[in-house]
Amino acid sequence: MASQYDLIVIGSGPGGYVAAIRASQLGMKVGIVEKAELGGVCLNWGCIPTKALLKSAQVFEYINHAADYGISVKESTADFKGMVNRSREVADSNSKGIEFLFKKNKIEVIKGHGTLSRGKQVKVTDAAGNTTNYEAKNIILATGGRARELPNLPMDGKKVIGYREAMTLSEQPKKMVIVGTGAIGVEFAYFYNALGTEVTIVEYLPNIVPVEDVDISATLARSFKKKGYQNHDSIRGHQSRYKREGM
Repeated sequence: MASQYDLIVIGSGPGGYVAAIRASQLGMKVGIVEKAELGGVCLNWGCIPTKALLKSAQVFEYINHAADYGISVKESTADFKGMVNRSREVADSNSKGIEFLFKKNKIEVIKGHGTLSRGKQVKVTDAAGNTTNYEAKNIILATGGRARELPNLPMDGKKVIGYREAMTLSEQPKKMVIVGTGAIGVEFAYFYNALGTEVTIVEYLPNIVPVEDVDISATLARSFKKKGYQNHDSIRGHQSRYKREGM
């Protein structure tokens, strides 16, 4: 007979773990299915670790412009591996925090890949390939998002990489092309360029950060130009060290 719950949540990211914790606080028996790290993409591979990288880059920039604040710094060097390690430590700490909250709220973590079955059941396949059925009165799908691979630019994990590899490279690249100028693209562009990598951005649409207001795009373009990115024009797409190109 399948194990029974009042609620099963598939996915332990921000959408999943908040719902699971609140349901448990309301007296429900809750199980949460997760095939990877607790906290989902956001805590482990998205919002949190990227902000840790951005903070490291920002501090490095502050040090390099310390004279602007009346501070004398003779020499500074970016420790790329140290920044990456710090980012991973921040992510790991947050994931452990979610694990603690689950234990505190008596939420059972079910490790594996969850799929919906008939009769309000969830089939979970673990890493060894074994399957177990769980039954719940209510089911929440909170599976999050994944990187979309372009058909003409398949990712091989080495030369063409996704966001996960970009956050855990063993060595800082001298040059990098970033396809897409959404939030993720410009964050990686800023981080790597701040450390000295020559970055080229490729964007199909007329503006960088195209889903934002045009004013925001223009402001960001001015910021890039102020930091020394020559002849950058977010509207016309002039090429520079920080380039915009049609595909």
